[in-house]
Amino acid sequence: MQVTEPQAPKECEFEALRVGLTQFNESFTGPVFREKVTSFVKSDSGEILGGILGEINWNWMHVQGLWVDESLRNGGWGSKLLSALETYALTKNTHNIRLETTTFQALDFYLKMGYSIFGQLEDMPQGHTSYFLQKKLSR
Repeated sequence: MQVTEPQAPKECEFEALRVGLTQFNESFTGPVFREKVTSFVKSDSGEILGGILGEINWNWMHVQGLWVDESLRNGGWGSKLLSALETYALTKNTHNIRLETTTFQALDFYLKMGYSIFGQLEDMPQGHTSYFLQKKLSR
């Protein structure tokens, strides 16, 4: 037996860890519904000018990222993307949503959209604060 040096994993090694963790977790929770979901803002020619990436896990939607091109900011596209993901979550019987943002990103936007801060990390990244937010979804 040995512990290897930290390194970038091969895909099969990463998958072995994921499977092991999933089996352990599901021994307590039962089978977990997981789904990745995206929504985009696209131009008439199909160019992606914004989007949101989320993942449902343990009946929570995790917003992993939301981006809108600079040329479209303040046009309501971020709100439309976030609302679309929230609505989709409800169709999957998912009533909680969480996300992270930093001081140079969109904290005020998420607070305006009804999210509340439940934690923060100073100097993440250095010189900034990362905020962890959540929202209870209702129909």
